[in-house]
Amino acid sequence: MEDKLPKYYLLKKEILRKIETGEYQEGALIESERELMERYQFSRITVRKAIDELVNEGYLYRIQGKGTYVKGDSESQNLFSLNSCTEDVKRLGRTPSKKTMATDKFQADAKRAKHLNIPIGDMVHMFGRITYADQEPLNYTVTYLPEKIFPGLEQYNLEERSLYDVIQKDYHVQITKARRTIEAVLPDTTVAGYLGINANMPVILFNCITYGIVYGKEIPIETFRCYYRTDHFKFYIDQVN
Repeated sequence: MEDKLPKYYLLKKEILRKIETGEYQEGALIESERELMERYQFSRITVRKAIDELVNEGYLYRIQGKGTYVKGDSESQNLFSLNSCTEDVKRLGRTPSKKTMATDKFQADAKRAKHLNIPIGDMVHMFGRITYADQEPLNYTVTYLPEKIFPGLEQYNLEERSLYDVIQKDYHVQITKARRTIEAVLPDTTVAGYLGINANMPVILFNCITYGIVYGKEIPIETFRCYYRTDHFKFYIDQVN
């Protein structure tokens, strides 16, 4: 899918590239909005949207009256981050791995169709996977994706590759944002067994709808629920004026 990506997204990816390659060092002051506008010939609205998203996702932070800086690594995860679980584990300096516990393909019911903005009865992929950090269970995620956007997805080995890596590199779908709810729940016996914990230990449950650019339009591309252990992981939120 050759999509025309939004300008703010292109700038966001360029800034991310500079962070990941070390061109922008941890704690470094990046260019001002005006300097970015002049360098890339983008409007102030475009530049500000790119910066706002990177601040919200935990890559940058602002100091009023001084500018925008590159944030360092943390032992926690930003709730607004769009990273894959694999990337989050690597960022913590640990070795990631995955185990697929369930795969299926079925017709979307009314609830699933609404979340994915597809007709009832359209085929949907389902994957249930455990993410490990240094061979210790970190979370269990059940993911649903529309088959019409991702035909043949069941043929990929998602224990060897990140799902988001496949989505973006093989299907050329750029992930743009996610809408999440979060709550503390008690796991059922199946989830507790997957995570290696007692069923009376609370877990953090994320319910999420992920959006991406498909044929130039931003649409839902994935919905998932993810159960995180609470004894080895914490989350934070950056609030921005």
